Amino acid sequence: MSDNNNALYDAFFALHHGLPRQGPGSDTTTRRLLALAGPLPARPRVLDLGCGPGRSALLLAAEAGAEVTAVDLHEPFLAELREAAAARGLGGRIRTLRADMGALDDLPDGSFDLVWAESSAYAIGFDRALAEWRRLLAPGGTLVLTECEWTTDEPGPVARAFWERHYPLRTTAGNTAAAVAAGYHVLGTVPQPESDWDAYYGPLAERAAAADPAAPGMAEALAATREELELRREHGGDYGYTGYVLRPADPRWRTREETAADLSRVREINTAAFETPAEAALVDALRQDPGAWLPGLSYVAEAPDGTVAAYALITRCHVDGVPAAALAPVAVAPAYQRTGAGQAVVRAVLDAARLRGERLVLVLGHPEYYPRFGFVRASAYGIKPAFAVPDEVMMALDLGGSGAVPRGTIAYPAAFGV
Repeated sequence: MSDNNNALYDAFFALHHGLPRQGPGSDTTTRRLLALAGPLPARPRVLDLGCGPGRSALLLAAEAGAEVTAVDLHEPFLAELREAAAARGLGGRIRTLRADMGALDDLPDGSFDLVWAESSAYAIGFDRALAEWRRLLAPGGTLVLTECEWTTDEPGPVARAFWERHYPLRTTAGNTAAAVAAGYHVLGTVPQPESDWDAYYGPLAERAAAADPAAPGMAEALAATREELELRREHGGDYGYTGYVLRPADPRWRTREETAADLSRVREINTAAFETPAEAALVDALRQDPGAWLPGLSYVAEAPDGTVAAYALITRCHVDGVPAAALAPVAVAPAYQRTGAGQAVVRAVLDAARLRGERLVLVLGHPEYYPRFGFVRASAYGIKPAFAVPDEVMMALDLGGSGAVPRGTIAYPAAFGV
């Protein structure tokens, strides 16, 4: 590294040392992402990549009881984290490692329950992170990362020109498609609020205003920082950060859209999985209703021998006249029940619904089963069925994670008979 690059590097980090955040974020967002990761082991093994001074690492150690390996290239950040961990009595739970997140060959496969990267995956790129970090996850492990992306399909020329120089952005739909194509299920997304940006840029702007531009490298570092601050102030509506909670697909089950060749087997599975043939008849009736049927949202899971083992269907419903989606039925052949086939096909059809742009999925089902996919009581969103059922069995999943879902009464297709 040249003397000029060294000076710029030092100036950049001088601007950021001691700040509460090294990127857009908040403890609230960290907790939301952690909640979406689902149940964890009693002492989860967490790898925090690009940890900076360790705001997330400290929270994960304190609130999830995690044993955290915190990785960063900048030793002063790691020293700051070690000091903070010791002060909070967390020194025994946090191990720091000076390393490049793009060169983690010394870390063994399957060694972490949770791989975490807030505001840092950009250092190697979203797609590369998906490909390279997957091997580090233990079976059932989860990858959590946040990514800057377009929040509009038509960003303005100023924002586009800036990001084309610095980092290629995609939309949420583009990043979701990339994650699914890379072999992950999307457990949830968290669009980060403007307050997350304020928590980062407010203190950074104050630091920049107080900095000495005559210090080596500082004039260039300040120019870049002020350009970034101005872009956010003037064009922040064009882009934002979104958190992704991802889990590798279960390799035991191949999931895919059904084909015409599957129809008789799907009918057989629905007949065998339920006490009456009503569910099989429901699927047949929904196929004939163009207002209900959503192409590409009728999914099967195959066993290793190619046998169709499980089925899941999403069709159109409405909430107070606004389009929504209904998950029903979900059926698993008796020989494959309690093997993970049902979970695999449900996750796959929910991914397909995300890729279609669906925002809200409703399900009437077992309250101990569907929450593992992120469903909560529909009443929490002000959504209710038009018939009497226990509150806990009518559930909703906000696929966008924003809470911007319709409220009101559910209207199912006529085939449901309700």
